[in-house]
Amino acid sequence: MDFLRAGLKSFGLGGFKMDDTTANLVANFASGGIGMALDQISRTSLPSRRKDPPPPRPPCPFKVLGEKGAGIKGRQNVQDFVQIRDSCLQNGTLFEDASFPADNSSIYYSRRSARDFVWLRPTEIVEDPQLFVEGASRFDVQQGELGDCWLLAAMASLTLNPKLFHQVVPEDQSFTDNYAGIFHFRIWQYGTWVDVVVDDRLPTCDGKLVFLQSQTKNEFWSALLEKAYAKLHGGYEALKGGTTCEAMEDFTGGVSEMYELNQAPPNLFKILLKAHERSSLMSCAIEPDPDQLEAETPLGLIKGHAYSITSVKMMDIRTPRMSGQIPMIRIRNPWGNEAEWKGAWSDQSPEWQFIPEDEKEEVGLTFDRDGEFWMSFRDFSAQYSRLEIVNLNADSLEEEELSGDHSKRWSANEFAGNWVKGASAGGCRNHLATFHLNPQYRITLEDPDDDDNDDKCTVIVALMQKNRRAQRKIGLDCLTIGFTIYHLKNPDTAPKPLDNKFFKYNASVARSPSFINLREVSCRFKLPPGVYAIIPSTFEPNEEGEFILRVFSEKKNNMEENDEEVDIGEADDQGNTGRMHNKGKHFYHVKSNDTFDDSSDVVQLFRRVAGVDMEIDWVELQNVLNTSFQRESSEEFAFDGFSKDVCRSMIAMLDTDHSGKLGFEEFKKLWSDIQTWKNTFKLYDRDRSNSLSTLELRSALHAVGYRLNYHVLNALVLRYGDRRGTLAFDDFIMCAIKMKSMIEAFKERDPHNTKRATFTLDEWIDKTLYC
Repeated sequence: MDFLRAGLKSFGLGGFKMDDTTANLVANFASGGIGMALDQISRTSLPSRRKDPPPPRPPCPFKVLGEKGAGIKGRQNVQDFVQIRDSCLQNGTLFEDASFPADNSSIYYSRRSARDFVWLRPTEIVEDPQLFVEGASRFDVQQGELGDCWLLAAMASLTLNPKLFHQVVPEDQSFTDNYAGIFHFRIWQYGTWVDVVVDDRLPTCDGKLVFLQSQTKNEFWSALLEKAYAKLHGGYEALKGGTTCEAMEDFTGGVSEMYELNQAPPNLFKILLKAHERSSLMSCAIEPDPDQLEAETPLGLIKGHAYSITSVKMMDIRTPRMSGQIPMIRIRNPWGNEAEWKGAWSDQSPEWQFIPEDEKEEVGLTFDRDGEFWMSFRDFSAQYSRLEIVNLNADSLEEEELSGDHSKRWSANEFAGNWVKGASAGGCRNHLATFHLNPQYRITLEDPDDDDNDDKCTVIVALMQKNRRAQRKIGLDCLTIGFTIYHLKNPDTAPKPLDNKFFKYNASVARSPSFINLREVSCRFKLPPGVYAIIPSTFEPNEEGEFILRVFSEKKNNMEENDEEVDIGEADDQGNTGRMHNKGKHFYHVKSNDTFDDSSDVVQLFRRVAGVDMEIDWVELQNVLNTSFQRESSEEFAFDGFSKDVCRSMIAMLDTDHSGKLGFEEFKKLWSDIQTWKNTFKLYDRDRSNSLSTLELRSALHAVGYRLNYHVLNALVLRYGDRRGTLAFDDFIMCAIKMKSMIEAFKERDPHNTKRATFTLDEWIDKTLYC
């Protein structure tokens, strides 16, 4: 058996001790005796390892929980599975996860538990704990006392796809080989696969598991996966209530669709056919009987039970009177027993005599009592109530699927964004005055579907809000969200972003079915080739949250933010109508036209304060500016004075030699900027409150000459706005200074306007600290 040991070493398993039993097990795999090998696995303590050629492709890239970019809020410590496991093995200890402690705080957050749970490791519950017993199956998922059946249904479905299953449940862990009381699971969260580490202490009562458990008492993968999912969302209680699609997306990274079959679109079979070609996961169910659990219909189907769709095909048929094709669907009952469909096209039904033998062979037709059966699409639509489809992206496809026909893969794009009160949380189209403030995305559809007679493009748009389940403990639930789609007839001349005027005079061409308080809202559309704008929003304005917007299309789509590029230019020097005064309208020229001469008050003040060297520091600058501004008429402009921080930032903005002072020429530039900013502030202080609404901040900065996108706007509002959604004059000046300083520091390193610049760490710290 030396060749087997050498082979294991080549797979990085050189430390794997292999006695004769193990060698026989591996030999069974190599010779194709998989059934024999699986039987042997159930009688040994060896971890399950696939040896079937070809080897699987490397797992998709992932982030470690706690790592920046993992997409999870409130995480502090980075937990790397391999590092923690190896450290525990070296120290001879079992891992205890301090970030998800073995106490009631990890179970309930809204109430105290009526009893104290005892947290035990599987080694303390049974004598021979295993991660898997005879592989993973739906029988490994049995609900406990927690109302998370939606999660359990997804876990059961996951077991039907070994590749996806082991992407979520890595095979490099067991209770025997390198056991250190630590396990890890990979869960998709908002565009990123996150590796979640848990210890194996589980809540028990009277020595039995309280929550999810396997029918086989010494099998624990399902209980540990539930614990990892609970940790990700802040506790077991956070898992109460949800949809199976939500969990299936977290286990695959796909985009889900749901159809009520009594309201199905006329092209549903084509949708199913293409979904099957793209390796989508599909399931169906019949509305449950409220009076009987899993009641059986007269034709052998089980109500309230999730079935998997395993094949969709236009099948050749030849009868004495005709020949042609019939739409057929193959369905599997996860029970895998004789509980099957008894109607037309069921096992041994007479209809199969009309199917050519080569067609039967192609579809692998068997009449075993294995829970799998065929139905006509017509019967399927009549018998089942609901259909769910999870469309997979490239992260979840097999190697051979990735290298195959590209036309049978979804083209996917995604963008992450957020709604910030007073900046980008504009609410739905009902709120026309603020709707244009929402984030905007532009999508270009160039080529129609290959087989579409109407020359249209299939597009699935999915809007998902982030981190809401994990925030239940602080009283937050899902926002009511949706999206609207507009056609851009003249995209080259359309404003970026689209303004209030556009939405006032243009109707939407598509929208989400409703605004609803679910984690995700999605819909499939057929749109002509062209350029479209997608506006994701909450229903009400000023509701804050994070989101991810995903777009799947049959042909390639180009997606980008429909926004300006950050830049700086000249201030507006045109006359603009200002606020109303008793004497009528005032007109302001935003750009300062002030001239300096020796007789002006500000020059005389500067000379007096600066002294012989004609330079001023921040204290002297504060004196000059506050004295000058206090001379303004109280009717024209009321202001208490510039703060220490603002004056220091003014010095830094123009202090090229890092002396901490400004000379007269530098002061002249600063004075001109301040006058421009003051004029702008007065123009947009429409109610004469001596404050500026954050909703007007973008327009005000635009008048000054700044071009910024909604990400920068969000940052400015969060940094300089107050709880009322306003900016004082002092805050507006600081905002303008920071923008100018940062943009000019960047442009200094980007002379050719490539929108890229390189800084060393010390240069970056210098530029960002002294500004």
